[in-house]
Amino acid sequence: MLIRYKKAFEKIAMGLLSFMPNEKDIKKLTETIQSYENDDHWVLYLWKKDDEYVGIVGLVTDEHNHTATIQHVSVIPSYRGEGVAKEMLQEVAELGQYEQVRATDETREFVQKCIHCEDEKADEI
Repeated sequence: MLIRYKKAFEKIAMGLLSFMPNEKDIKKLTETIQSYENDDHWVLYLWKKDDEYVGIVGLVTDEHNHTATIQHVSVIPSYRGEGVAKEMLQEVAELGQYEQVRATDETREFVQKCIHCEDEKADEI
């Protein structure tokens, strides 16, 4: 189940984000969390499964919230290979808040793998 990020989830969110390749540095991680907390166009969701937070997906929306770009997506190692990321991404797409959900250059390969995208050049889910 997707749960919208709140300040109370800061440590959990930082832990989940730290699995992203470019989020290893604590300073960078702190800046990223602050962006999600302070910028209305940055939206962060945690994925809760069996009373445990096991994944995270971060979006950046355009001015009118028509398009959401997946900036961060991560699952804790012990839950990888179980379809958690696919479930998260499907639920984001099904929220109905965004006309388009797409990936960045950094997240594209992972997103395509999760959704088994047939067109490797596609960047929308």
